Amino acid sequence: MPIPARFSAPLLSLFRAVFGLMFLAHGVSKFFGLPPFPMPLSPLLTAAGVLELGGGALLLIGLFTRPVAFLLAGQMAVAYFTAHAPQGFLPLANGGEAAILYCFAFLYLAAAGGGSIGVDAMRRGD
Repeated sequence: MPIPARFSAPLLSLFRAVFGLMFLAHGVSKFFGLPPFPMPLSPLLTAAGVLELGGGALLLIGLFTRPVAFLLAGQMAVAYFTAHAPQGFLPLANGGEAAILYCFAFLYLAAAGGGSIGVDAMRRGD
Protein backbone atom coordinates (compact mmCIF):
# COMPACT_ATOMS: atom_id res chain seq x y z
CA MET A 1 0.00 0.00 0.00
CA PRO A 2 1.51 3.36 -1.01
CA ILE A 3 1.96 6.16 1.48
CA PRO A 4 -0.83 8.75 1.05
CA ALA A 5 0.19 11.98 -0.70
CA ARG A 6 -0.76 14.05 2.35
CA PHE A 7 2.37 12.73 4.07
CA SER A 8 4.78 13.90 1.36
CA ALA A 9 5.49 17.36 2.84
CA PRO A 10 6.08 16.12 6.40
CA LEU A 11 8.24 13.26 5.06
CA LEU A 12 10.26 15.77 3.06
CA SER A 13 10.82 17.67 6.31
CA LEU A 14 11.96 14.46 7.99
CA PHE A 15 14.29 13.71 5.07
CA ARG A 16 15.77 17.22 5.34
CA ALA A 17 16.22 17.00 9.10
CA VAL A 18 17.85 13.55 9.01
CA PHE A 19 20.29 14.55 6.27
CA GLY A 20 21.04 17.77 8.15
CA LEU A 21 21.69 15.88 11.37
CA MET A 22 23.95 13.34 9.66
CA PHE A 23 25.90 16.12 7.95
CA LEU A 24 26.17 18.02 11.23
CA ALA A 25 27.67 14.87 12.78
CA HIS A 26 30.54 15.04 10.27
CA GLY A 27 31.37 18.56 11.42
CA VAL A 28 31.10 17.58 15.08
CA SER A 29 33.55 14.76 14.41
CA LYS A 30 36.05 17.11 12.78
CA PHE A 31 35.95 19.84 15.42
CA PHE A 32 34.97 18.09 18.64
CA GLY A 33 36.27 14.56 18.10
CA LEU A 34 32.95 12.79 18.66
CA PRO A 35 33.79 10.25 17.26
CA PRO A 36 37.46 11.06 16.73
CA PHE A 37 38.35 12.30 13.24
CA PRO A 38 41.17 10.10 11.88
CA MET A 39 43.50 12.81 10.52
CA PRO A 40 44.69 16.34 11.25
CA LEU A 41 42.57 19.12 9.80
CA SER A 42 44.03 20.78 6.73
CA PRO A 43 42.61 24.15 5.65
CA LEU A 44 40.36 22.33 3.15
CA LEU A 45 39.05 19.94 5.83
CA THR A 46 38.52 22.88 8.19
CA ALA A 47 36.42 24.66 5.56
CA ALA A 48 34.49 21.43 4.99
CA GLY A 49 33.89 21.13 8.73
CA VAL A 50 32.55 24.67 8.93
CA LEU A 51 30.11 23.91 6.10
CA GLU A 52 29.14 20.63 7.76
CA LEU A 53 28.48 22.25 11.13
CA GLY A 54 26.73 25.35 9.85
CA GLY A 55 24.98 23.82 6.88
CA GLY A 56 23.95 20.72 8.79
CA ALA A 57 22.48 22.82 11.60
CA LEU A 58 20.58 25.04 9.16
CA LEU A 59 19.16 22.03 7.34
CA LEU A 60 18.26 20.36 10.63
CA ILE A 61 16.06 23.31 11.63
CA GLY A 62 14.93 24.01 8.06
CA LEU A 63 16.32 27.53 7.67
CA PHE A 64 17.46 28.75 4.21
CA THR A 65 17.04 25.17 3.00
CA ARG A 66 17.30 25.75 -0.75
CA PRO A 67 20.48 27.89 -0.88
CA VAL A 68 22.20 25.92 1.88
CA ALA A 69 21.40 22.60 0.19
CA PHE A 70 22.71 23.92 -3.13
CA LEU A 71 25.97 25.03 -1.47
CA LEU A 72 26.37 21.68 0.28
CA ALA A 73 25.70 19.77 -2.95
CA GLY A 74 28.61 21.67 -4.45
CA GLN A 75 30.78 20.85 -1.45
CA MET A 76 30.03 17.16 -1.88
CA ALA A 77 30.78 17.29 -5.61
CA VAL A 78 34.14 18.89 -4.84
CA ALA A 79 34.78 16.30 -2.12
CA TYR A 80 34.07 13.46 -4.52
CA PHE A 81 36.22 14.75 -7.37
CA THR A 82 39.16 15.85 -5.19
CA ALA A 83 39.29 13.09 -2.57
CA HIS A 84 37.60 10.02 -4.05
CA ALA A 85 37.68 10.00 -7.86
CA PRO A 86 41.50 10.15 -8.04
CA GLN A 87 41.57 6.81 -6.16
CA GLY A 88 39.61 5.01 -8.88
CA PHE A 89 36.57 5.20 -11.10
CA LEU A 90 34.01 3.19 -9.14
CA PRO A 91 32.46 4.84 -6.07
CA LEU A 92 32.30 1.56 -4.14
CA ALA A 93 36.02 1.08 -4.71
CA ASN A 94 37.11 4.67 -4.01
CA GLY A 95 34.93 5.23 -0.91
CA GLY A 96 32.92 8.02 -2.52
CA GLU A 97 29.40 6.62 -2.36
CA ALA A 98 28.45 8.76 0.67
CA ALA A 99 29.66 11.92 -1.07
CA ILE A 100 27.56 11.08 -4.14
CA LEU A 101 24.48 10.31 -2.05
CA TYR A 102 24.84 13.53 -0.05
CA CYS A 103 25.37 15.51 -3.26
CA PHE A 104 22.19 14.26 -4.89
CA ALA A 105 20.14 14.44 -1.68
CA PHE A 106 21.17 18.07 -1.31
CA LEU A 107 20.39 18.78 -4.96
CA TYR A 108 16.93 17.33 -4.36
CA LEU A 109 16.43 19.56 -1.31
CA ALA A 110 17.63 22.59 -3.28
CA ALA A 111 14.90 21.89 -5.84
CA ALA A 112 12.11 20.60 -3.57
CA GLY A 113 12.60 22.82 -0.52
CA GLY A 114 12.44 21.78 3.09
CA GLY A 115 8.91 20.50 3.51
CA SER A 116 6.09 21.67 5.76
CA ILE A 117 7.92 21.54 9.10
CA GLY A 118 10.81 23.89 9.79
CA VAL A 119 11.77 27.52 10.14
CA ASP A 120 11.34 28.24 6.42
CA ALA A 121 7.75 26.92 6.59
CA MET A 122 7.06 29.02 9.69
CA ARG A 123 8.43 32.12 7.96
CA ARG A 124 6.14 31.47 4.96
CA GLY A 125 3.16 30.99 7.25
CA ASP A 126 2.59 27.34 6.28
